[in-house]
Amino acid sequence: MMAEPHIPVLLRPLLAACAPVCGTWIDGTFGAGGYARGLIAAGAARVIGIDRDPLAHHMAAGWLPGFHGTIDLREGTFGELDRIAAEAGAEQVEGVVLDLGISSMQIDTAERGFSFQKDAPLDMRMSQSGPSARDLVNEAGEERLADILYLYGEERASRRIARAILAARPVETTLELAEIVARCLPRQKPGEKHPATRTFQALRIAVNDEYGELARGLEAAERVLAPGGLLAVVSFHSVEDRMVKRFLQLRAGRMGQGSRYAPEAEAEAPAFEMVTRKAVEPDETELAANPRARSAKLRVARRTSAPAGRINDEEIGMPMLPTSRTTGGRPRR
Repeated sequence: MMAEPHIPVLLRPLLAACAPVCGTWIDGTFGAGGYARGLIAAGAARVIGIDRDPLAHHMAAGWLPGFHGTIDLREGTFGELDRIAAEAGAEQVEGVVLDLGISSMQIDTAERGFSFQKDAPLDMRMSQSGPSARDLVNEAGEERLADILYLYGEERASRRIARAILAARPVETTLELAEIVARCLPRQKPGEKHPATRTFQALRIAVNDEYGELARGLEAAERVLAPGGLLAVVSFHSVEDRMVKRFLQLRAGRMGQGSRYAPEAEAEAPAFEMVTRKAVEPDETELAANPRARSAKLRVARRTSAPAGRINDEEIGMPMLPTSRTTGGRPRR
């Protein structure tokens, strides 16, 4: 029996909102395979799993043969899930599930450098390839570091922390970085998150381009879903949830009503219908079994037959670094 390193969050309400589950689904954030197995148990004929983390593929090797013909695990990112599905022989699917952020197995593997609970090299790469958090911390300029901490981590002391990081370079390990950040902020009170939490979140998001992946993944899901197909997204912090909420509102025709100064443009046919009127949160039973679910939110929408469209990143509230495609002034801190 395989040990369960990651409990799929909000799986029960997700399956209830998507019932009846049938046909082919995409699990765009495969992890330990909890959602994929839950979908198969609920009635899906096939699940195409996608994960960029080699650890997920290594861990699945022991149990995946038991699901031969029903779970098909592919390497890649969910930002290209429509291409990966087509390569797997599925031009359209009945459902897409995205469980955003970082998994328990990544957090609990100390040498991956995602957490400051134990000392480890600064890494944070989900794909285990490309530039690491160590590269970013030791090579980025003060302005760019400050922008990343402020926009991706909502860290108000971003400039102070960025200056401290530059003064302490080279920074090699998770505890080194956590101590630098802690010295810049008020002492942690009982029950409060560690002062470095926002900094680690921001660096992880930047290293893995998580917001860019989310924007691409939402559009790819719209392209690959068959009429009547379901999109279910579980998010864990406010920026992700805002992006998902705004995307679905825009594509369901619930935003942009115009004004007396700017006449309303001819509206496109809605590409989605909302299934969950508001975000679904974990109940007390789930929180007792899995405290890490406390910030999770689930949103579900059903695809219509309208053509797939495009959404501007700024329209869905995606934080944009000043050096990226967006224009405008620097963020205030």
